[in-house]
Formats: sequence, C-alpha cells, structure tokens
Amino acid sequence: MPGALAVNRGPLARALAPWAVALAVIVLALVARASCSPLPLERLAAAPAAPGDPPGARVCTGSIHLPRGGPYIIGVQSPTTAVLEVGGRRVTTTRTRDRDWKSERFVFEAGVAPIRVVGPPGTRLLWHPPGRRGDLEYVPASSLSPAPPERARFEHPGAARADAAAAWAVVLAIAGAICFTLRARIAAIPGAVLLGAGLVFALALAVRLYDLGGAGQTWDEDTYWSSGRDYVQNLVRGDASDGAWVWNFEHPPVSKYLAGLGGLWHDGFGGARAVSALVMALACATLVAIGARLDRVATGVAAGVVAALTPHLVGHGQVVGHEAPTALAWALALWTSLRIWDGGAVTFRAVAPRLIVVGVVLGVAIMIRYVNVLMAPAIGATMLLRAPAGVRLKAIGWGLAVIPVVAVLTAILLWPRLWSSPLVHLSSSWAKLKGVHSDEPFLGRITNTPPRWYFVVYLGATAPVGVLLAAGGGIVAWARASERRVALAVALIWLVVPFGVMFSPVRQDGIRYIIPSLLVLALLAGAGVAALGARLARGGRTRFVAWPVAAVAVYLTITCARIHPFYLDYYGEHVGGTAAVARSKRFEVAWWGEGLEHAIAYVNRHAARGDRVHRSCVEPNHLTWFRGDLWEPIADLRAAHWIVHYQPSWRPCPIPPGATRVYSVWAQGAPLVHVYRNEAIGVRP
Repeated sequence: MPGALAVNRGPLARALAPWAVALAVIVLALVARASCSPLPLERLAAAPAAPGDPPGARVCTGSIHLPRGGPYIIGVQSPTTAVLEVGGRRVTTTRTRDRDWKSERFVFEAGVAPIRVVGPPGTRLLWHPPGRRGDLEYVPASSLSPAPPERARFEHPGAARADAAAAWAVVLAIAGAICFTLRARIAAIPGAVLLGAGLVFALALAVRLYDLGGAGQTWDEDTYWSSGRDYVQNLVRGDASDGAWVWNFEHPPVSKYLAGLGGLWHDGFGGARAVSALVMALACATLVAIGARLDRVATGVAAGVVAALTPHLVGHGQVVGHEAPTALAWALALWTSLRIWDGGAVTFRAVAPRLIVVGVVLGVAIMIRYVNVLMAPAIGATMLLRAPAGVRLKAIGWGLAVIPVVAVLTAILLWPRLWSSPLVHLSSSWAKLKGVHSDEPFLGRITNTPPRWYFVVYLGATAPVGVLLAAGGGIVAWARASERRVALAVALIWLVVPFGVMFSPVRQDGIRYIIPSLLVLALLAGAGVAALGARLARGGRTRFVAWPVAAVAVYLTITCARIHPFYLDYYGEHVGGTAAVARSKRFEVAWWGEGLEHAIAYVNRHAARGDRVHRSCVEPNHLTWFRGDLWEPIADLRAAHWIVHYQPSWRPCPIPPGATRVYSVWAQGAPLVHVYRNEAIGVRP
C-alpha cells in the first residue's frame, strides 16, 4: 500500500514541481524588492514636528526632483489628516466619506525643491508632473532625497525599477511554469506552425518598435500609464485596500497592469508602448495557429503577415491603451475555442480542462474591457459548430456549466477592487464610464451620435483595398470548398460579433472598439492569398507558391511607409485616402492627439520666454505640454504670440489676420495641426 501511494504521488509531484519553483521565485523576488526598495516616505529624513502639525503624525523632510517646468498636480493620500509642502506650496487632506486624498495644481520650474510631509503611517505622495494628466500616480522613491536641495542626489528619478523587476519576475515565473507544464503539447505543434508564428511575431514586433512614439502622445496614454504604475506597485507591495485601487476605476485593470510593467522602468511612455507592441505582435503570431487549424499553415502565415502590416493594427500596437490586449485576448479566445474537441474528445472529463482555459481567457478579456464580453456568444457558436454530432446538445450544458463560472472567478481574482463589495464597485465603474463623448466628423457632418452602422463603414474605410480584395477572395475560396464551410462560418461569426458594440452608446473613435474584426479580416485575407498561391501551384511540384504572400507584404509595407508614423489616420485608396477624407469631413482625422507633440515641440523651441500661447483650438487640450513659462492660457487669439490649431480639417479656429502659419504636421496630405505666429503683436527677441 505505501508503494502504491508513492506511485500515485509521483505524477502529481512532477506536475506541481514547476509551480513550486515559480512560487519560490515569486517569493524571493518580492522579498528582495522589499529589502532593497524603501517606501517613498522612508526615503526622506525624520524631522521634529512644528506648531500646528497634526498631533502624533510623523514628519519627513528632504527634496523632490521636478523633471520638467510647468503645471504640476501634487497631492497626498492618507487615512487621517496629512500635510504636504513642496517648494512652499501646501496641500492638506482630511479623509471624507468619498475619498482619502486631495491634490492641488502649482507651477514649478524644473529642478529640485524642498519637501515636507506630515502624516500617519500609510501616507502616500501623489503627483502628475507636466506631460501627464488624469488619475494621479504615486511619487516614486527615486524622485525623493533626504538631503536638502543643494545636496540632493537622485538615481533614475521618476522610475521604480525594483518594483518593475519584481513584477517582471512574477510574470516570467508564471509564464515559465505554464510553458514547462505544457512542454509536451508545445513540442507536438508542427514545426511549420512554430516557424511561421516566430517569423510573423518578429516582423510584427519590428514594425511596431520602429519609431515607437513617432506619432507623439495620444489621448489616454497618460491615464493608463499612471494608474498602471500604481496598480503594479500595489500588487508587488501586497496592497489590496480600496483606497489603493481608486485610480481609473471606470476601466478594468489588465491593460493597466501591462502599462505598469513597462512604465515603471523610467519616466516616459516608451516602456509601456513597447509592451503594447509585444502584445499586438503576439496577437498577429496567434493568427498563424488559427489559420493552420481552419485551413493550412500558408493561410495562417499570410494572415499573420497581413495583420503585422495593417496600418491601424500597427498604430494601436504603438500606444498605451486597451486595443493591443483586446486583440490578443480575442485571438487567444478563438484559438482555444478551436481546440476544445481536439483528439476526438467526446466526454466532459476530456473537454473540461479546455473549457476552463476558455473561461480564463474570457475572464481576462472582460478585465481588459467590459465590451469584450461579446466574445462569449462567438465562443459558444464555435464550440457548437465544431462539436461532434453526438455531443452537441451536451456541449451546451458543459459550456454553460464551466465557462461563465471560470470567467467570473478569473475576473474577480484579477481585480482586487472587486474583492470587497464587487457589485457596488462594478456599479460605480459603470456610472463613471457612461458619458457623452466629443463631437467628430462622420460622412460630412459633425456629430456625437452616429448611426448604428458607424463601425461597418469604418471597417471598410480603414482597411487597405488590397486586404478587402484578398478577404473577399478568401470568403469565396472557403465557400466553394465544402470542407471549409464550417471554418468560414466560424470566421464570419468572429468577424461580426464585435459589431455588437453598435447597440451600446459607445459609437465613437473609429475602429477602436472593433479591433478584433481587423484580425479576422486579416485571417480571411490570408485565406484568399493562400488560395491564390495554391491555384498558381496547381500542376507543379509544390502545393503552394509563396509570391502572393510576398506581393501582399510589399503592398502593405508601401502602405505603411506612406502613412508613417500616423497609422491611426490611415484610410484606404477606395475612399480617396486620408487627404480626401479630411477635405470631405467623412471620418475623423487627427483625433487621438497624434502629431500634436511635434507642433508643441516647435513652439517650445522657437518661443521667447514669456510669450503667450493660445491653446483653446486644441482638442484634446490636456496634451498641450508647453514649456513652463508658456503654460498660462490666453483666451484672446489676437493677444497671443502663438496659436496652435489641431484638427484643422474639421474643427474651426478664428485665426486673426496678422497670424502667419509657420509649421504644420501632415498625414499623407491631410493636415493634423497648424502652428501660427502672430506677427501683428510681434515676437519677443
């Protein structure tokens, strides 16, 4: 009997071994982080209390590094009364029913300023330096010094590298354990699929890393970047308190976790954007496996190449946002749904682990963006279409019994804010998320209530005409082959289901909310390219001719080169391109803030100290990060030395007669932003 027990424990021990190693690595990483990375207030020097300080509070003094000149938001979060003084400016907070923090806006010059903090244990410093707005971020210890300003020294100010290293150690440990556990299944993947996926991944990543950030800062990057840094620091410090998870709570956390993984390394968006590029490249590579399952390896490779070089998938893979994680989640959901019946599985015991995996993917997707719940019916339809005939009725019950439960548990596990009062917190999230968005052009009129078919038109307008033609060829090829009609039905379902967002109030931002449909369009285009290659090879010694893939790659490379780096403003040749769209006000051009950073840099280089800059003709206005001495707004255009006009093709701005246009940013012939110098009042020497 003892021998039998030992035999039974052996496989279980071997299965748990990689997870035990991963757990040990995680514990060591977190312990190392705690030992070498003090909390920010621990970085300051203890000081005696002064008259008027809250009784019993701890007093800390030192210096803070101010990276740029301009308007700062500084604040303090505390369970009781706390006081923050920076450069003589003071913020005092008292906990209320709604929140435990307070912030104020002050203008500082770049450099080092004295800081004094009075508060109880648990007090946190909050800020936004110039360049960021939205939900506040924690002041990192690297930006603080216990010494006075004249003697203060800082290493990597603005970064939290120990937190970043610990977080990446956790991620890599979990990924390593998963890969080791699935090593036999990974080894069974055909070499052609692995090679194709690797090549597509390398291509997609290289395209997105090239000139990363070339379009400039966009709408919500700072919000996701800041809250993402907060979230990741909360996790590595084990802080699950409600007050630690109030930042950007209208959106679920997964996209922000990814932003934080990249954003903690330095004071800039580059790291977080690189993570977005990595995630979108993985989504493109996953198409290889999907195409191989539905048709052939050539289809998957062609689909991956199309996705890697589709302008809007490139653009959304270069910014900090929800789109890249959403694309990967939908790709994984489709792939895992296609695997449910592998190996002729017809029993619940055989398919249950696969249903659990699908449920985990669905839960993660919902925690990226709520609207991703739309993938649930696509998962169910795929499961039924590919189920063996004898178990289709049972499959409905199996899926409903496992997938939703696992998805809900996964969602709750991923967001500590839901660990207490989940329904209350979800309700508050929805309440904040609802709101009327800004006006935008659509088919010649300016509106914020476009029709429900808005997304259908946008998908057709933003897809390169070559991709549309190839996708049409793929649909025809699969429809003509009886053995591919189920694959066609599956692809069409996943193409259409994201359009369910049209029944919500969220009809805006072009193709942002239907990003998954672009992946399926690429899949169908890959099918068309592969079918053409197979037809050309008919009668020859090979089953496939590669030059159609090369031709599509060259065409899309030229397409991307012509719109670079403003991929988010791409429109296909069949609608006249970006310039024609801008002239006719058919669709949004210059919507995300792309190009604005270049114009602001021009003003910062050429404006004299004390010049006045008019910025009311810019939307989004929060991206106007002028020099510290230029920050003060001016309402009268005639009294401004400089005028910045964003979205000039459709947003009016009454430029005074004496103003001369001195700088412009263009996207394939369409103006994104103009800069004017007001010669009527002169320019200061």
